[in-house]
Amino acid sequence: MQQLIPSVQSFIPSNDTISFLVTPDIQIFVNSSLATIGSPSLLQFAETFKQDVTEILGFEVGSVKATPIFPSSANPFIFLSLGSTTPHKYYSGVPSPEGYDFEVTKSSYVIRGSSPIGVWWGTRTLLQQIVLAKSSHPIALQTGSGSDVPGWEVRAWRSTPFVLYLNLYSDLCKYASFFKIQSLHLHASDNLWNPSFLYGKDWRKLYSAFRFQPASGSPITGLVPLRNESWSQEDHGIDIVPEIDTPGHSLVITKWKPELMINGAPDQLNLSVPDTIPTIKTIWMRYFRGSTPGGIIGADEYDASLADDYISFVNEMSTYILGKSGKAIRIWGTREPSKTLSVSKNITIQHWDFPGDTIPVQLLQQGYKVINSEQAFLYLDGKTSDGGQRKGWAPNIFSQTDPSNNTSPHDPNLIGSIMALWNDWGNNATTPLEIYYQLSRSLAVFGEKSWTGSGVRNNELTRESFDRVQNLNRAVQTSDHDIVYDYPGVLKLPQRTSFDSVGPPYTLTRLLFSGKDSRLHLHSLAFEDTSTHILYPLTNLTLPSDKFSYMKVANMSFAAPSFEIGGEGFSGQIRNVSLRLDS
Repeated sequence: MQQLIPSVQSFIPSNDTISFLVTPDIQIFVNSSLATIGSPSLLQFAETFKQDVTEILGFEVGSVKATPIFPSSANPFIFLSLGSTTPHKYYSGVPSPEGYDFEVTKSSYVIRGSSPIGVWWGTRTLLQQIVLAKSSHPIALQTGSGSDVPGWEVRAWRSTPFVLYLNLYSDLCKYASFFKIQSLHLHASDNLWNPSFLYGKDWRKLYSAFRFQPASGSPITGLVPLRNESWSQEDHGIDIVPEIDTPGHSLVITKWKPELMINGAPDQLNLSVPDTIPTIKTIWMRYFRGSTPGGIIGADEYDASLADDYISFVNEMSTYILGKSGKAIRIWGTREPSKTLSVSKNITIQHWDFPGDTIPVQLLQQGYKVINSEQAFLYLDGKTSDGGQRKGWAPNIFSQTDPSNNTSPHDPNLIGSIMALWNDWGNNATTPLEIYYQLSRSLAVFGEKSWTGSGVRNNELTRESFDRVQNLNRAVQTSDHDIVYDYPGVLKLPQRTSFDSVGPPYTLTRLLFSGKDSRLHLHSLAFEDTSTHILYPLTNLTLPSDKFSYMKVANMSFAAPSFEIGGEGFSGQIRNVSLRLDS
């Protein structure tokens, strides 16, 4: 079997030289007695899997069928069921619902999971095999049997959607699921940190946002004056884990209720005001769902002189949310120098700053559950990244230089890791394509490390094993060297092409162009991001009126607007229109 991302724990090839063939006649079956178990259910995961297979293969496969017995079919089939025979466990020794076994013969591909989510990860293994074999005709998969389970339960990426690129985030969740990443830590409320605004008279002008939409008539309607959209990725195995950051980073709340802020610090909530904590509880209960795997209340970078107030607050919120939902909360690792109080052990600590804020090995020894988000390894930032550059990381590694501050992969209190993409430069600093470029390779590598770790399994992947498997970078195949299209003259406008969008680097000639991800406007010489409708002027560029001009877009922030030439009232002729891929 070819190498997959993340690496599969074990696979034993069979002696059969005949492969399992993926053809338009293939059928997908689900064990009918188990089909409705779980949320999403086994049947729902099967339907999503069918859609994924159809999208990748380019042809429709048969409908999903439920059967009470093991199928008997003249055509090759895929059978999804529960009842894995392997005792799947995380590295900590805790039983895992995410494990699965699979068996491949010339006529069947059978996946049996510990639970529906285990079956789902098994379909990602199958899907990756199909992607890698797609160039062969017919698509042939090696026969044999295998077993797999992640090393840790939390394998997440975290992002700040300052601009609501919801289509992008939906695509990125599918992409992350492809590498068996199980959740998105959605940073749902925050503000920019610009001291000249924040601590001055213009603090209300500083960007802040709350990204969940309250229901009509909700008591917190004033918190979200602009309409947001809603979406989820449960059908792709991705849990959306919300972070509502309090009592620091709370400018969006104090703009709504100024009476709750600490005087002179608009981004800090005054926990001694009687209405502050009830307000925060009201916000949480509007969005916390039974299926949400714990929320993050933030609780970082608060005034250290108020340590007792801070600890009392996080403990009260823990008790409240645990009582209402049965879910434990998370907070960012923050050193609060109280001599009388301590954070409850029911709260999971998301470590991010060694050794400045927390010492993870000490937290583990004290009995806290810990998630590794160490910034030296796992932080990215839109347009620039100060962290995330160091080598040798795995979820049990917190320090590159001091092994005594790392722990064993089998530590029972180490529950996983979260890589973070921040947007500290604001709501219009990055484009969707830039977010993809920062995450695409990182998510694949993170998927391997957060599932397998380092030095635990002998089949872990090497650096050469990684490659992109989805087309979020809008790559295209050309038949004539690097020429996407070349029109000597365009007489009828608008002219449509067969390319929705073309990822950079590229060179195009002439204007006006539009595509799936961007538009280029003639009147303003500006790129428009189609997801936000924000215009980004191209500086130092002029269009002579007396001749046809040549334009090279040396900009990695936008895909080429390749689908339509002319439009929006453009008339006349456009000559020598071409789009060429650059190396």
